[in-house]
Amino acid sequence: MPRSKEIQKQMRKRIMELYQSGKGYKAISKAWGLQRTTVRAIIHKWRKHGTVENLPRSGQPTKITPRAQRQLIQEVTKDPTTTSKELQASLASVKVSVHDSTIRKRLGKNGLHGRVPRRKPLLSKKNIKARLSFARKHLDDPQDFWDNTLWTDETKVELFGRCVSHYVWRKSNTAFQKKNIIPTVKYGGGSVMVWGCFAASGPGRHAVISGTMNSAVYQNILKENVRPSVCDLKLKRTWVLQQDNDPKHTSKSTSEWLKKNKMKTLEWPSQSPDLNPIEMLWHDLKKAVHARKPSNVADLQPFCQDEWAKIPPQRCGRLMASYRKRLIAVVAAKGGPTSY
Repeated sequence: MPRSKEIQKQMRKRIMELYQSGKGYKAISKAWGLQRTTVRAIIHKWRKHGTVENLPRSGQPTKITPRAQRQLIQEVTKDPTTTSKELQASLASVKVSVHDSTIRKRLGKNGLHGRVPRRKPLLSKKNIKARLSFARKHLDDPQDFWDNTLWTDETKVELFGRCVSHYVWRKSNTAFQKKNIIPTVKYGGGSVMVWGCFAASGPGRHAVISGTMNSAVYQNILKENVRPSVCDLKLKRTWVLQQDNDPKHTSKSTSEWLKKNKMKTLEWPSQSPDLNPIEMLWHDLKKAVHARKPSNVADLQPFCQDEWAKIPPQRCGRLMASYRKRLIAVVAAKGGPTSY
């Protein structure tokens, strides 16, 4: 005969209805073809708990004691790179033997999950201080100041870059079938170095860098692209040039060239790509270029030029309208890394 936990929900309810109508154990068990002990167990549960539903059970007691749990949390809080195998060995030293998957589950219940760490520039104390100083100094600048800033940068666009994560739907044991793999090529299969600029009103000029980038090449790029971009983007006479602290940007000859050409630059904290919104446009550019599946390096140059020109001015405007949030994030992080 089935035990009470195996009896269907409706049957258990019907048994209680018969009992409440005055029927005895014997009559109910005979009517349903059940043992009287089964009927008695169902009625006893109802009297004790007020329900005939199957109640959750405690299961096997956990091997991880509260003390061992505190030890796990302390160790991963102190060193987040600690592996579950290392934690397993640590517990074994205090005579707590559990599988490493049990450790991961217990940490998960305490809100600690294994995740791929984000990659951010290494920040020295000097960098952190400079970033915090920059953010505080410009926190209350009017929006007009940012709208009249020309943001510049260089980036490398690889033929087979990894700007987008990929997934495939496949069956077991088919991981190495041609359709389920992504081919890789050493050094990205070739690349082009590009320079670009933008302002709140839209993308500016774009240049492909040939050969080695040095101060002379950089100055020539500025000469050919900055003034035309300022004109095209209709920036005011008070516009400011933003550039990072790459040696060719801050060399003596470049500094003299900028001074001679009366280009005012925005002082910039080193190791701060999160403060330069052009990084978002580089991501957009690379994603769009790779979507066109260039077959060789010769395709990269025209594709980059086409896709840069297609960046909507509204995208640029939104980046600048929210720029203050980046400064707030840096202040909140006390000059440290941010989510940008």
